[in-house]
Amino acid sequence: MRRKILFLFMMTGLLVVLSGCMQIDENITSESTGIWNEYFVYPLSQLIKYFAGIFSESYGLSIVVVTLIIRLILLPLNVKQLKSSKAMQDLQPQLQELRSKYSSKDQKTQQQLQQETMQLFQKNGVNPLAGCLPILFQMPILIAFYHAIVRTQEIEAHSFLWFELGSPDPFFIMPVIAAVTTFAQQKLMMAGSGAAAQNPQMTMMLYIMPIMIGIFALNFPAALALYWVVGNLFMVAQTIFIRKPMMRDPNAGGASK
Repeated sequence: MRRKILFLFMMTGLLVVLSGCMQIDENITSESTGIWNEYFVYPLSQLIKYFAGIFSESYGLSIVVVTLIIRLILLPLNVKQLKSSKAMQDLQPQLQELRSKYSSKDQKTQQQLQQETMQLFQKNGVNPLAGCLPILFQMPILIAFYHAIVRTQEIEAHSFLWFELGSPDPFFIMPVIAAVTTFAQQKLMMAGSGAAAQNPQMTMMLYIMPIMIGIFALNFPAALALYWVVGNLFMVAQTIFIRKPMMRDPNAGGASK
């Protein structure tokens, strides 16, 4: 739940960052200076242009391929997150015992609770922060994608399916698809876990997140919405073929170190 809230705040901050980023009106070239341009935006722009050349100058198809490549690169982090979630799930009975044992709200008792909780995590090799890594890596990629799109003339000027890559979808179809796939991906993640029943706030986030993503997609270039949709579909496949079997397998909850 905290990761969802963190991601929501980061997405909100993304609007501010993208609207005020310096050099946003400058084309990205090999002569662009700065760590951000040289190591993030320019390589991503070149990668999209490279695959577009392979696919007969289809920059939309290139974005799909590059998105899948990025998701595959992030897959080990996502698997690490899943293992951490499984390990945390297995530890819930012991964590509940500790909370009951140290139910007093005084500072000394709470410090003891935190200490024994961390000892429990260490004993079982659980890293409670492992689940945040995919989000932290995804945000700079998302911003770099935005820069690569609006600062690469070839990408901005091309169309894919019914929309122009460098402009918001005039028919609002991509924002709707982005919102729907976000909802489907979250719903699938929660299915069978009982998490929503135990935490009504998660049910609230299930609906707030897709709405927020849809609003962002209304204002951002359609290419960014395309990236988001493909990423969501990848996560749906990951949930079906990796997460669900892992959560069912009692031997799959290996420690996340």
